[in-house]
Amino acid sequence: MQSCDNRPRFLFRFFVIAVSMSSTSVFPVRATALRDAKAISDLYALVARDLYQSLLGTDQLPPLGQDKRQAFWREAIEFAEPQVMAALHGDRIVGFVGFDRSRDAGSRQTTGEITDIYVHPDFQGLGVGLSLWHAARQGLHDEGCIDVTLWLQARNKTALRFFELAGFKREPGAEREVQIAGHALDELRLQRNLI
Repeated sequence: MQSCDNRPRFLFRFFVIAVSMSSTSVFPVRATALRDAKAISDLYALVARDLYQSLLGTDQLPPLGQDKRQAFWREAIEFAEPQVMAALHGDRIVGFVGFDRSRDAGSRQTTGEITDIYVHPDFQGLGVGLSLWHAARQGLHDEGCIDVTLWLQARNKTALRFFELAGFKREPGAEREVQIAGHALDELRLQRNLI
């Protein structure tokens, strides 16, 4: 399935994140550079594989090879579509977030969207997701957005809990079915104000 901007749709699915909102751990977050494309691509593949295993019973990624994934993230980083920021533990990228203006038809210009958020399994529950959320919120606010949306798999209870704790609410009637790796998955859209 392709998105409106011709990127493979599965790359924009919100996958796994597990973190406590009361976490006091802070991970530094910085804008990504082209040299980060491989680390971002590898982290995406690792987390997506875990998610596919839990939701679909398979650890096979949809057919997009490592070179194409890396090229996708290199392009996203170079053109900031979406803007990509990375959370660090030392010099190691342990999570990343992608955000931009909303791609949903009929969205206002002041609506942003979190397109991706991934946290390395070894760092889930430690505050990485919270640090990434704060960075994305600030970036969207700086771009003039006053609210933000995101789509996530309805069965991803960990992600749903994280974003509900972050103040997101389900949008009534904003549901859809997407095809990922030959499986139909239901998605929900969540939203919250940024001001």
